[in-house]
Amino acid sequence: MLGLLIALLASTAAFAQKATDPAPLQFTNSAEEKRFHALVAELRCVMCQNQSLADSNAQIAVDLRREVLELMREGRSDQEVRDFLVARYGEFVLYRPQVEAKTWLLWFGPLLFALLGGVVVWRLLRRNAGAAPPPADDSQEW
Repeated sequence: MLGLLIALLASTAAFAQKATDPAPLQFTNSAEEKRFHALVAELRCVMCQNQSLADSNAQIAVDLRREVLELMREGRSDQEVRDFLVARYGEFVLYRPQVEAKTWLLWFGPLLFALLGGVVVWRLLRRNAGAAPPPADDSQEW
């Protein structure tokens, strides 16, 4: 029974498929295409979490690319498209979230940690510089 369950679970990976885009996006002009590519490059795939919408092959990324193009064609500005996606998926969908009180640690945390590390190193060096050198031991030969 356990062997059957393992074989069944292992076989499900064989049926997993990469998202395919049955009809590629068609742009009306090169300006629309440039704007679209610039916009999806700065939006994060909500499933992959480490790829932009432009780079992701997940089905949700395919759907979101279509939605972004539809929103653009409705006449929405880039900021309105971003705001729509943030309202739907949260700030995580943006590669560069807004600087707000709730994102200060995200923006300034690395600087804070670097400064804290510098202070710790400086204090350790200062403490060691003030210590007396060990007494000379003439009983050892080098």
